[in-house]
Amino acid sequence: MERTTDNRFVWLNGHVVPLQDARLHVLTPTAQFGANVFEGIRCYWSAVDSQLYAFRLEDHYARLLTSMKGMRMEGSWTVEELRQALVDVVKANGYREDIAVRQTVYLDGFGSWSDTGPLGMWVAPIPKKRMDSTDLQGLSAGISSWIRISERNLSPKIKLGANYMNSRMALLDARERGFDTALFLNEQGSVSEGVGANLCMVRGQQLITPPNTASVLEGITRNTLLQLATELGIAEVHMRDIQPAELQEADEVFLCGSAVELTPLLSIDGRRVGSGKTGPVTQSLHTAYLQVVSGEMPAYRSWLTPIY
Repeated sequence: MERTTDNRFVWLNGHVVPLQDARLHVLTPTAQFGANVFEGIRCYWSAVDSQLYAFRLEDHYARLLTSMKGMRMEGSWTVEELRQALVDVVKANGYREDIAVRQTVYLDGFGSWSDTGPLGMWVAPIPKKRMDSTDLQGLSAGISSWIRISERNLSPKIKLGANYMNSRMALLDARERGFDTALFLNEQGSVSEGVGANLCMVRGQQLITPPNTASVLEGITRNTLLQLATELGIAEVHMRDIQPAELQEADEVFLCGSAVELTPLLSIDGRRVGSGKTGPVTQSLHTAYLQVVSGEMPAYRSWLTPIY
């Protein structure tokens, strides 16, 4: 039976259940206060290998456990248990296509936002096709008047559900102003990141991205691209502060993350970026990225976890 978004299975607290039966009480702290941490994990189908590969699971789970620790959530799942939950629910759905998986640890029970437990977890996969490297669709972006959260209030290094309300406000404001998406500045006035995605800028053969101290999530996709750019000789990598005016001088700017892969920004604040089209560095990196996640580059097979 082919699974749709409505009749798929999810994993909830140790059981694979139909989506309509995956329910939480309205008084859980996660429902009331957004008290949850999560990972968005991509899995890519390889027709050559007849295999579905989950990408960089170990790194996603290391970050998930770090997020739990940062939010003082007291849980005892091992990496193997986290992995097995994902594998079980993907197999139950029988997916043999590109998918995205949301794995969320949440504050359960009927307590308050200050509780440390009990915890629950759900794992929800859904089909999500990869982007076409030969026809990357770019976006327009506006620099937001909203400032990116920082280590002084809610750490952007924690993938906390409530953190994304910062991105919500910036995104809605950007759309009202006629842009597709928004870019954040940090408290120091430097470029931080996009909404739910890291940012990279290309000038000549230099690939430049804000440092981890610039109020950014330490992105796994970004880390992947920086490594590929260096090892494949695509670009020279620099991690440094970026001033807003530099974005207008860039040859290419793109967002990156598990959900957006590599998405070019073709204009910022109404001004064209570079040629106004997807640039060669962005194109090369996205092509290499898809080859890696599909198992076509043996040197990076250690990043892949086969599901079947």
